[in-house]
Amino acid sequence: MGCFQSKTASIHSPDQEPSQPESKPDLANGEQVDQDQVPAFEEFGLAELRAATNGFNSELIVSESGERAPNVVYRGKLRNNRVVAIKRFSKQSWPDPQPFVVEATGVGKDGDPRLSSFGLMKNSRDGKSYSTNLAYTPPEFLRTGRVIPESVVYSYGTVLLDLLSGKHIPPSHALDMIRGKNVLMLLDSSLEGQYGNEDATALVELASKCLQYEARDRPDIKFLLTAVAPLQKQKEIASHVLMGLTKTPVVLPTMLSPLGKACARMDLTAVHDMLLKTGYKDEEGAENELSFQEWTQQVQDMLNTKKFGDIAFRDKDFKSSIDYYSKLVSMMSVPSGTIFVRRALSYLMIGQPELALRDAMQAQVCLPEWPTAFYMQALSLSKLGMETDAQDMLNDGASFEAKKLNGWRN
Repeated sequence: MGCFQSKTASIHSPDQEPSQPESKPDLANGEQVDQDQVPAFEEFGLAELRAATNGFNSELIVSESGERAPNVVYRGKLRNNRVVAIKRFSKQSWPDPQPFVVEATGVGKDGDPRLSSFGLMKNSRDGKSYSTNLAYTPPEFLRTGRVIPESVVYSYGTVLLDLLSGKHIPPSHALDMIRGKNVLMLLDSSLEGQYGNEDATALVELASKCLQYEARDRPDIKFLLTAVAPLQKQKEIASHVLMGLTKTPVVLPTMLSPLGKACARMDLTAVHDMLLKTGYKDEEGAENELSFQEWTQQVQDMLNTKKFGDIAFRDKDFKSSIDYYSKLVSMMSVPSGTIFVRRALSYLMIGQPELALRDAMQAQVCLPEWPTAFYMQALSLSKLGMETDAQDMLNDGASFEAKKLNGWRN
């Protein structure tokens, strides 16, 4: 299915000759490679990667995440002096690598590099999973850590949602807008006049079906193929011609709050101090289990568990805070974003960034527009060596922070 170009985008086909010859850095005279230049897709052999990392030297490791981590990230330098991150997977990470190789090769040939930017979601043999992008994460993965066939349908629905709206909208919010007949508010205004109303309505309805919370309520792949086939009218035009390729804007330090800046520089001590100072203020007025007026033994137990967890978190006894907060999560019918954020930082403090990322994602589920949840995801992703994904989370957090500030001013 083809995509329409936004009115605000400029198209630059990679097949066009540049109007002026591009100047290349003189590496011999010490000029640096411009990091903003996006390199062409290129395949490297094992020998080249080994040379770039000095034989996978342990001193060049920038991220390793314990026994359960599926990869190790090295800082490497290519022949042209370009500094790169090289991710090396263990044999256990890829029981059957051929399907991934076939898919990656196809993406490169089709000229659609954006399709390869969704990060890695791995469903391993022992049921442990890793996800790097909450926007494409189905609810059942957040609950159980497992990916099922219906999860792919949910992720496809989020892709449709992004294409239709031109921005990141939490799927639950999008469904509310669709049910409220606010479809026009959902669609990207920059695409106005470039699609038929019938096609737009069909895609909105299809996205709505794919984004159902319960997996059993989503359509199967056969239904999706049948639904999108009539809409595939410009299959001969590559996505990079229709859309153009734009670079993700970088968040300037001045745009971030103190917490965002601390997460950007991975200052765990500063983050801990700020979370202590903020306490539970960001959830004031939100419904949670601890606000029940009826005094029962269960509520008393929850209050005591929360108290002991907060004391352990304050005293930097992070293993104990994890234990208490985990017990509290199992007791609460309505989860608390603050509890997940505090447990996420506790996991980071003891060197378990994968579990920290999972909790930061859960915090966003509790409060979809909470900047702290995005900043904690950025911090966790940075610890995992996933700098691009971390930058995206900082962008999103800063956007929601600005939105909140503008709301207060108005």
